[in-house]
Amino acid sequence: MMKRSEEITSQYFDFIDKHVRDVIAGNVPEFMELNEIAGKLAISHTHLADTLKKETGKHPCYFYDEKIIMEAKFMLANSEKSVAEIARIFTYDPSNFSKFFKKKTGKTPGNFRKFNKK
Repeated sequence: MMKRSEEITSQYFDFIDKHVRDVIAGNVPEFMELNEIAGKLAISHTHLADTLKKETGKHPCYFYDEKIIMEAKFMLANSEKSVAEIARIFTYDPSNFSKFFKKKTGKTPGNFRKFNKK
């Protein structure tokens, strides 16, 4: 039987996987805030953050950002869309997307694409 903390962690990962895909597909207009996600999981923001930190050693935002970056990397490497188009798909202003991407990966989206194009 799964502990409640493991169940919450699993539900969170399932939720962000689906949510990020829904944003990319245009089914949802923008990324939810962490407190909104916690509400959808019927727990408090603090409980979600504490549980994930206890189970994984990392804050929920870490995994949320990682999921977004993973999907952005895939799109940069596998599509012909411009960086600005990809930024908009991810509901970012292009310059903010570039800053976010570089902060998380150490590379600009353009440099990443140049070395990872399929």
